[in-house]
Amino acid sequence: MSTVSIINGQVITPAGVVEGATVVVRDGIVLQVGKRDLPAPGARVIDAMGMYVSPGFIDIHVHGGGGFDFMDGHESAFLAIAEMHARYGTTSMLPTTLTGAKEEILDILSVYERVLPKNTQGAQFLGMHLEGPYFAMNQRGAQDPRYIRNPDPQEYKEILERAHLIRRWSAAPELPGAMDFARYARSKDVLVSMAHTDAVYEDAVEGFRNGYTLATHLYSAMSSVTRRNAFRYAGVVEAAFLIDDMDVEIIADGVHLPAPLLQLAYKIKGAARTALITDAMRGAGMPDGDSVLGNLHHGLKVVVEDGVAKLPDRSSFAGSVATTDRLVRTMIREGGVSLPEAVQMMTATPAAILGLSDSKGALTPGKDADIVIFDKDIRVQATIIKGQLVYENK
Repeated sequence: MSTVSIINGQVITPAGVVEGATVVVRDGIVLQVGKRDLPAPGARVIDAMGMYVSPGFIDIHVHGGGGFDFMDGHESAFLAIAEMHARYGTTSMLPTTLTGAKEEILDILSVYERVLPKNTQGAQFLGMHLEGPYFAMNQRGAQDPRYIRNPDPQEYKEILERAHLIRRWSAAPELPGAMDFARYARSKDVLVSMAHTDAVYEDAVEGFRNGYTLATHLYSAMSSVTRRNAFRYAGVVEAAFLIDDMDVEIIADGVHLPAPLLQLAYKIKGAARTALITDAMRGAGMPDGDSVLGNLHHGLKVVVEDGVAKLPDRSSFAGSVATTDRLVRTMIREGGVSLPEAVQMMTATPAAILGLSDSKGALTPGKDADIVIFDKDIRVQATIIKGQLVYENK
């Protein structure tokens, strides 16, 4: 059996931060967490040197990084993205598509299935997230309008024949057929979330009742208060706040949402209902300059500047270039959130949203040994995935 002992750490646990603590890992599972040295004969010892020892970061919405996008459609892109994000503390993720033709979506799922056995050196894949193509045209953001359409039962039922590969699907609940789509996807154990939507409050409430239990990148490409024939209507943002049991995710890169909106989301939904996501595209971990959102050969041209990706005319953001460590830093510095709660929003909350709380999201005995060691500035020093050291800042 392979045993690792992480000593001298400030261990972030569900009960708070335990100083001078030890975490013992055996065969990829957390065995013990204690306030002092714990016996671990023959263990490989990792000295945290007083730094924080945290559960691994879980990114439930990520498109790319390191110069690659999952829509590139080849195994090397998947593996490179996973390895790049692991350097910043991501231990598991949902590879995320963009709006595309049915054939392209099916091809990406095939690539994902082939690459799963090779996913050993980077962030662990937890299932695909299909973002689109069932969206509201005027809330498309940087999604390619050529492929935006209403839910088609023949199409989504064919795609959901591969539901064992799909963890989540984002769509707009107000579209014709969107409720039937949600019910069918939920029957296949696929999480359904509302996204790129122009729904009014009543649409969102009906959507929640039919399975839309998560709000995709809250505020971004999403309706808020509008006026129709002089009357005001609440939108999806307000619905997400008012429905207590609805989860939300936010792009906490400090650019997509200013500090007051980060603070408002946290104040209303709390750390247990708010997941932090990167929504990162291929420019994450890369220098500023020209880039491409989606497939390298036929995706949308974008420019990376000011810590974010934008359309060339600067009319819209085109995805973030954030990494998960940046999200935690931003929520602490701009969101006014404590370190334990910021970590919760990056670990336990996304694990709960995905139904994986039994195995991920906290450093407690019996759970996967997905661990990040970082300093007081949330700079990652080591990333451990299922007990294996995959990154060390030397």
